[in-house]
Amino acid sequence: MPECRIEDVLARVCYDSRGVQTIEVEVHLNGAVGRTAAPAGASVGKHEAIGLVNNDAKKTCKVLETYRKKLIGTDAADPYALAELLHEIDGTSNFSRIGGSATYAISVAAAEAASKKKNIPLYALLAGNKKIALPFPLGNVLGGGKHAGEGSPDIQEFLACPKGATNIADALMANIEVHKEIRKIIDKKDPKFSGGKGDEGAWAYSANNKQALEITYEAVNRVSDKLGFEVLMALDIASSSMWDPKRKVYNYSRAGEKRTPEEQENYALELIDRYDLVYIEDPVREEDFEGFKRITSSAKHCIVVGDDLFVTDPDRIKKGANIGAGNGAILKVNQVGTLGDALEFAKVAIAHKYAVTTSHRSGDTPDYHLAHIAVGAHSLMIKSGVVGGERVAKLNELLRINDSILINEGKQVPMAKFVV
Repeated sequence: MPECRIEDVLARVCYDSRGVQTIEVEVHLNGAVGRTAAPAGASVGKHEAIGLVNNDAKKTCKVLETYRKKLIGTDAADPYALAELLHEIDGTSNFSRIGGSATYAISVAAAEAASKKKNIPLYALLAGNKKIALPFPLGNVLGGGKHAGEGSPDIQEFLACPKGATNIADALMANIEVHKEIRKIIDKKDPKFSGGKGDEGAWAYSANNKQALEITYEAVNRVSDKLGFEVLMALDIASSSMWDPKRKVYNYSRAGEKRTPEEQENYALELIDRYDLVYIEDPVREEDFEGFKRITSSAKHCIVVGDDLFVTDPDRIKKGANIGAGNGAILKVNQVGTLGDALEFAKVAIAHKYAVTTSHRSGDTPDYHLAHIAVGAHSLMIKSGVVGGERVAKLNELLRINDSILINEGKQVPMAKFVV
């Protein structure tokens, strides 16, 4: 009988950072309890796991009651075995019967409970015997697309990456300084700016794409000069949300511009060159492996990242690796549905020399687990915003991880090795 045998699983309806109902699960062991609430994205790839059954948190909880007993006795410390069981219970390719939000919450809560039972940190349970490094925080500082309202840029996320930071405290501070600097720049341009923010805490400013690009570039350069280490700019284009399948063009509706696939690729490469981008996410739509390949081959000093392209699916990243589509991948546990599947994805990605970025969702929760998943999955970066309680919960946990290792082992935790 496993040491971390699941004795009970309980579920309830709760709310995410957008005030939308989601599911929270408690996994009970003998002497330990893990609790996790599922996040949800606004920009969702079509190959992602289905979140809630019939888009209904209450229904998802009721369905969980029908298979709850099948989970009892399972080893909570083995995320891969639990993932296999959840796939068997569901019987579909995308968790459409029992809901990926439930499987996410069950699998992460089980791992948390097991880590408590074993009296080890969650990241240590997930990382196994491999050496620990802390991921670089990738901070959303200016927003557009589906994360902000009309009048904001078409490009979804304007990001800061403190590539030159040598410790997690300085890295987090750098992103906060960029966020503050952007507010100063906006206030100077528009004294009537109300201070609105998007879903992830990034400034929601009425600017076109070029203006937003220039504001962010100015801010990261100012902060680089102020702090004395390199802070670079990054983008999430979220191209799939702009793709018009009938006309075969990318529709930048807020800018009143349309781009053919070739023009979109050239535009992405122009942005990489003009703004010294260290990272560009979803520069073309989610089915365009060849477009990703062409951009990757031309962008020598930038991580070309697939989110909607890979959706945390090991088979899709293998397909990408076979042709050289991208050199970076987003890991979102709820995209694939279980922690075990997400950890397998990270292993496959790293084996094929992809840089992994473990990411939050725009509708997130105050749970801290993402920090441990990012460390345990050996991620280069963690994408978890800059401000806002549900974002800072993950970032502050990185500080705690750093301090606990420093206290117990007497050494500073290194940052992940940044290779482009």
